[in-house]
Amino acid sequence: MKNLITIGTFDGLHLGHQHLFNLLESQAALHQLKPLVLYFPLPPKTLLSTHPEMTVLTLPEEKKVLFKRLGIRCEALDFNAVRSLSPQQFFNRLLNRYQCAGILIGADFAFGKNREGSAVFLREACANKNLPFDVAPFYKEGHEKISSSLIRKILAQGDIVRANMLLGRPYELSGKVITGHKLGRKLGYPTANLDTGLYKILPLGVFAVKVRVGTKIYNGFCNIGFRPTVNTLTTVLPLVEVHIFHFKQSIYGRKITIWFYGKLRDETKFDSLEALKAQLSKDKSAAAELLADIV
Repeated sequence: MKNLITIGTFDGLHLGHQHLFNLLESQAALHQLKPLVLYFPLPPKTLLSTHPEMTVLTLPEEKKVLFKRLGIRCEALDFNAVRSLSPQQFFNRLLNRYQCAGILIGADFAFGKNREGSAVFLREACANKNLPFDVAPFYKEGHEKISSSLIRKILAQGDIVRANMLLGRPYELSGKVITGHKLGRKLGYPTANLDTGLYKILPLGVFAVKVRVGTKIYNGFCNIGFRPTVNTLTTVLPLVEVHIFHFKQSIYGRKITIWFYGKLRDETKFDSLEALKAQLSKDKSAAAELLADIV
């Protein structure tokens, strides 16, 4: 059986993407084809940018897990292998390599060299081969279309609750625990510092989070920023520090995952370490209260 295909980056795999996948499955069944999602592991804009830091909602490994969780049959596209193809060459590749027998695209999709491939081209190319073709309308929240760029903007504003609603799940970070300055330990709030890589978007501020270490999940709060009180940070990227409640293990070098449930406050410069310590106590109480009813 051949494939009904949709193509895109699908950064975030948000509710709009999920709606497109549902349409793909229903239309594939209608045409007696198998649904197949072709995706770019990283956005082409990120790969081409001179400043690719913090531009991605879902990293390649996260995307794989989410596709599997959604039950989506998919294959990754190598951007470098297709970036110079003309629209016709790209279309021929779909026919030959991916057994394409129909195409469904999102309303803002374009492909091929310089994004020269349009819905108009695809509609005509599919018609010439007598293949089904359709364009899915934008999936909207109220009057605003749900898009990866909208969610990036919302995260930059710190509105975790709305970002989570549009994603259809809590925003997450994963990374390896690295050695820090151990200031949190001196203040009574030891933190795990995370290396989350170059591309992942890091919302700035203090957040109520859940943390997976191994197979167990804990409550906690996370600070993402530049440590203005002690001014020890020398990197361009903000530092991710998470305090895990009721946790005393050494986890240096291990990978952990953080899920965000709400923003507690902006990062603040305090006049003293005592003032910072007092605020951390309030942060812990606020996070515990916010997370109390979340399973």
